[in-house]
Amino acid sequence: MKVFSVAGESFRTGIMEMKESARSHQFCIRLSPSVAVACNMLDRTNETCLSEQEHANINALWASFIVEECSRLGLTYFCIAPGSRSSPLAIAAASHPLITCISCFDERSLAFHAIGYAKGSHSPAVVITSSGTAVSNLLPAVVEASQDFLPLLLLTADRPLELQDAGANQAINQVNHFGSFVRFFFSLPAPTDEIPARMVLTTLDSAVHWATSSPCGPVHINCPFREPLENSPSPWNLSSLNGLQNWLSSSEAFTKYIRLEASPMSIDTFGHMAEVLKVIHGARNGILLLGSIQSEDEIWAAFLLAKHISWPIVADVLSGLRLRKSLSSFLEVENNFFFVDHLDHALLSDSVRKWLKFDVIIQMGSRVTSKRVSKMLEDCSPCSYIMVDEHPGRHDPSHIVTHRIQSTVLEFVGCLLKTGFPRNRSKWTATLLALNMMVEWEIQFQISANYCLSEPQVAQVISEALPFDSVLFLGNSMPIRDVDMYARGWSKCTDSVAVRPLNLQLPFCWTWTSGNRGASGIDGLLSTAVGFSVGCNKRVLCVVGDVSFLHDTNGLAILNQRMTRKPVTVVVINNNGGAIFSLLPIKDKVEAAILDQFFHTSHKISLRSLCVAHGLKHLHVRTKMELQDALFMSQCEENDCIIEVESSIDANTSFHSVLRKFTCQAVDHGLRIFSRLYFEESVSPGLFLCKISRMEYTLFRIPLCAPTTTSSSSIDQVNRGFFREGFILSLFLEDGSLGLGEVSPLEIHKENLLDVEEQLKCLLHIFKGAKISSSIPLLRGSFSSWIFHELGIHPRSIYPSVRCGLEMAVLNAIAGRKGCSLLDVLQHRLVEEDDLSSSSKVKICGLLDSGGTPSEVARVAKTLVEEGFPAIKLKVARQGNVMYDAAVVQEVRKKLGNQIELRVDANRNWSYEEAILFSSLVKDCGLQYIEEPVMDEDAIVKFCEESGLPVALDETIDGIQDNPVKELAKYVHPGIVAIVIKPSVIGGFENAALVARWAQQHGKMAVVSAAFESGVGLSGYIHLSCYLELQNAEIRKLMDIQPAPSIAHGLGTFRWLDEDVTVNPLRIGRDPHSGIIEASVAEANRLLKSFQINQKVVCRKFTEEQVRRYKLTVDSKGFSYLIKVLEVGQRTNDNVLLFLHGFLGTGEDWITIMKAISGSARCISIDLPGHGESTTQKNDCDVHGVEEPSFSMEVVANLLYKLIHHLAPGKVNLVGYSMGARIAMYMALRFADKIGRAAIISGSPGLKDKMARRIRRVKDDSRARILKAYGLESFLEAWYRGELWKSLREHPHYSQIIASRSKHDDVQHLAKALSDLSIGRQPQLWDELKCCKTPLSIIVGEKDTKFKTIAQQILSQIDMGRKIKDDPVVSLHEIVEIPDSGHAAHLENPLAVINALSKFLIRSRTQLSYNSDFSGQVAITHESHLL
Repeated sequence: MKVFSVAGESFRTGIMEMKESARSHQFCIRLSPSVAVACNMLDRTNETCLSEQEHANINALWASFIVEECSRLGLTYFCIAPGSRSSPLAIAAASHPLITCISCFDERSLAFHAIGYAKGSHSPAVVITSSGTAVSNLLPAVVEASQDFLPLLLLTADRPLELQDAGANQAINQVNHFGSFVRFFFSLPAPTDEIPARMVLTTLDSAVHWATSSPCGPVHINCPFREPLENSPSPWNLSSLNGLQNWLSSSEAFTKYIRLEASPMSIDTFGHMAEVLKVIHGARNGILLLGSIQSEDEIWAAFLLAKHISWPIVADVLSGLRLRKSLSSFLEVENNFFFVDHLDHALLSDSVRKWLKFDVIIQMGSRVTSKRVSKMLEDCSPCSYIMVDEHPGRHDPSHIVTHRIQSTVLEFVGCLLKTGFPRNRSKWTATLLALNMMVEWEIQFQISANYCLSEPQVAQVISEALPFDSVLFLGNSMPIRDVDMYARGWSKCTDSVAVRPLNLQLPFCWTWTSGNRGASGIDGLLSTAVGFSVGCNKRVLCVVGDVSFLHDTNGLAILNQRMTRKPVTVVVINNNGGAIFSLLPIKDKVEAAILDQFFHTSHKISLRSLCVAHGLKHLHVRTKMELQDALFMSQCEENDCIIEVESSIDANTSFHSVLRKFTCQAVDHGLRIFSRLYFEESVSPGLFLCKISRMEYTLFRIPLCAPTTTSSSSIDQVNRGFFREGFILSLFLEDGSLGLGEVSPLEIHKENLLDVEEQLKCLLHIFKGAKISSSIPLLRGSFSSWIFHELGIHPRSIYPSVRCGLEMAVLNAIAGRKGCSLLDVLQHRLVEEDDLSSSSKVKICGLLDSGGTPSEVARVAKTLVEEGFPAIKLKVARQGNVMYDAAVVQEVRKKLGNQIELRVDANRNWSYEEAILFSSLVKDCGLQYIEEPVMDEDAIVKFCEESGLPVALDETIDGIQDNPVKELAKYVHPGIVAIVIKPSVIGGFENAALVARWAQQHGKMAVVSAAFESGVGLSGYIHLSCYLELQNAEIRKLMDIQPAPSIAHGLGTFRWLDEDVTVNPLRIGRDPHSGIIEASVAEANRLLKSFQINQKVVCRKFTEEQVRRYKLTVDSKGFSYLIKVLEVGQRTNDNVLLFLHGFLGTGEDWITIMKAISGSARCISIDLPGHGESTTQKNDCDVHGVEEPSFSMEVVANLLYKLIHHLAPGKVNLVGYSMGARIAMYMALRFADKIGRAAIISGSPGLKDKMARRIRRVKDDSRARILKAYGLESFLEAWYRGELWKSLREHPHYSQIIASRSKHDDVQHLAKALSDLSIGRQPQLWDELKCCKTPLSIIVGEKDTKFKTIAQQILSQIDMGRKIKDDPVVSLHEIVEIPDSGHAAHLENPLAVINALSKFLIRSRTQLSYNSDFSGQVAITHESHLL
């Protein structure tokens, strides 16, 4: 015990000393105005000093007892409202060394702050108020705490009994003031020495026990005090302290409440839980519903159940698992967690509501935000509904719960996991997940295509921007609903810091999310959020509406008090009123004026002024970029921040309506497909239709009657004719169905036949055995997803023309399998429904190249119109004379009259000034639009505004494949009236449909344009054009816009075909009824179904090339090395490529790449010694007593040198990866007589520092021992856990890649290879690089930071050597960065690596070859073109 003089500074100093003491148990009780008793358990002295002359005020004594007991019970956060009657309590709390106090003049805000603290800390805060209405102001928070099971201790000062009902000031009846909303109430007597002081302690202990026991909630202790309230002396009898000796000498509470909790092991597994388990295991269509979960331990338990159960998981926004940040590959997550984040919007569809019936429902955690989800659960009744919650409340508003389990989530999950769950993803579950994917895509598209900052977009931005170590607090009304409906379920975790230790083994981390959903009011939200921040000790991002913000502006006074908490960011969505009422049925039932005044409660209050008045930082944002910047800035600073997002009730209402309509349509389309597939026995549980048996391609060359307008046709130098070249793809399904596609690249778009054929050869190998997903025809990101997840290829690495042909072939194959047309597949119709192809037709626009006099061009145009073309597109800007072009247009319009649509296409050939001049000359010619009038795409909008002419985009969108909706944002201008879409240039049907949809929703025409394809390509485009017309009609109907006339599409290139790839060419002609040129879907379907290739145009046909596998023996130093060899390509080809794999790899790693470039090179890969099927045997002749082979760099290089001599008489080119790259570099430097070029993929010349080499040797030797001791499986798991493989782990085929690493015949020799070929043992090659004469291509992955740096250092070292020798500047060496890949670039993005290798090792032979003496003299050689 220590006694401090209160009058002096010594008391305060003593308090500070105790606060700074480490691990001390301490308390402080005021015994007199100048004497207090403090106990520090680090101090073993026990001294008490009381002044008999200065006895303490009895009020102060009781108040000190109350505060001290609170401290001992762990209640150390006090919220104090100002007032006279509560002075003893306030002074006692403020004087206590272990108590943290905060004050606010508004009791309501203060009480909400207290429940926020309870949310964050799971411990009660203490609220102290004066008497009278100050107590009544606590009621809203008390109700919220009661409904949400939040512990809270209310200490309300009161007048003594003799002043009740006697007209005394501020005296109201405070007994049972909060009625049933508190778990415990006790009104203390006024402090007196006639009652033992220990009664105060036991009362407080009982109250806190009630507050913290299930069901948790608020407790109320009424504390009357008689005057004097100040610390004036008043005599009292020390006998009232009797029985407190033990309490005064300890640091524990007076009464200990002990709970005997049952162990999870003792749960009645064979009783009621046995029944529950039987229900769960017998479920056919079960759902796991995660309600509000506020404990991180329970979120963890919910995650474990989600991982082990094969049910769809609907996570409420307050569950903690609705907003997830991925830490690994999405494929790993998708295969183990079946989250359905957008069930609410899927339920907008009547069809889905009728189809979706669960037979078993497990709900963990209380309350579900979505009203539609709650209604769906009710509609599932009768079913087995298992409700799990720690508190005994019903949580059953629909009265459908059949099994109510009062248990923590932790205990319940522990019980379930003991029994285990079978992992079987049913077709029903797969269907629901596919529907969810469609809704997610639709929501994302609509939000992205709406370039105003909408409130749903705010929800998305917040979910993406929130750091993993922050928590989210959501206000009621629209903010919580918008986040629940529209936030991204998955986002990438970009934080560089490590995740929480609890989550180290998780594929994702969660976001702790909270809100006041007990009574769901809009009051006190800001104050609660600040309290939540204090309680959880984390950064809090709070999202509220403007009315909620105004309702709790006094909370700004609390926010402004910077206590020991982390910063709070408040996002206020200000739409000047209560927007939720515009989304409710009442909107259509009352007058607008009444709605605005009495429901919206519109206002014009300046939130900025309120923030300034409270000294808080305020940011005002209007755009997505501004919001992202504001959120980033707020996370980087240590200050509280208010971000005001400007919104509009009308715009918000309209956009929510758009979202509902389009998502409902999307899910209806999806269900139309999936519900039928659900009943097909041949469809697998993952909703895969079937497998691809094989794919072939045919190179064709068709004659044209004239040169193309794009100058992409070839010229036959002998016959002086014009030709179009390309490939016809034939894709065969396992049931024999055939799908045709066309790949005809345009060289003006940076593609050529050689590039394309290399990709096709690669894809022929990859496509074999691939499963076709039933979601592909949806064209809503489904193709891209399938390409990445099923094929393991990054979609953007595929050339646009190749992707277009592949999509066409796959869609046609699905149509063939279903016995319907391609249009029916796109429209999600089956054969038993109305056949769209029989009646669907597409208008065709005639194409005319300007040449000759204006009169001559006009006569040709007139001829086209007489043939039946309803529209004419005229190519201009060809002659370099704007006046001529204008004259041609004027003459053509004069000749055709005003009934014919006239378009002109400048192909970006004009300067801005020329385009403006042209526009001024043709402004009265009634052009439907002018295509690409200016060279600079950034000047297009300016041209629209200055010229007034309608504009169409063509080349501008050709290069847009990544996120086209974002890129198109700058072209939303109404002067841009059309988007011209070339599917083979924009990258296929899916991208075409996406761009077309964007255009149609913004009121623009979507015009499909051919690029001089054959009849196969044109047939596909006819189906696509008709599909887009039907899509436009649906969009306009949903948006309540009048139907638009059909569009004449740019398919007039059929007139250029002198011959076609099929013996029965496509027939496009004049419709006898309409009199115009139209393309029939039925005719296009006929060509695709009865296709017979025209052998006269076939150059050659290609099927997958076979791999030759054999073994070669190489002897060295008393050992025979039997090397496994794989070979692809012509053996007569003198361009030989030798591929060397990395550690743990085999020669099989290179098959995909080898097949791709085998047409231009002889490709050989091997299993390096110690790897794969290569083996080593000791010769009969013993060499110097050597018992085991060496796999050192020198030995392996000599082996390869001998092997190369056996395989090829001349030089070979090396391709090495990682360990193989180090070998390749070593050989390029030391065996230059046999190495022509070397491609180094993720390779290093070694370690410069001797100590670093020594450390690495030790590490690799240790790893080798572990490999020998524990086997390959555990070694692989540990090896690929490193940071170097982070990108590879995110690859969808990661599991297959790792499985291939386990195929090694001799693990002992594999371990020796690891040790002998350690980078710590190999000679460092940095100095030798200065003399490097062998051309090197250093290939690195975009995400491989370490080896990108090494690559630059290699090039710098080579360059240094060149400068020293004063060699001429010759570009022998290069660095190539492979996008979308990390260390294993050849596995992660093979198509990009193929292109890089081809350019460096193959096509370079057609350009420059250099003398071996590196003299700088250049000899030019020529090779014939591929054809």
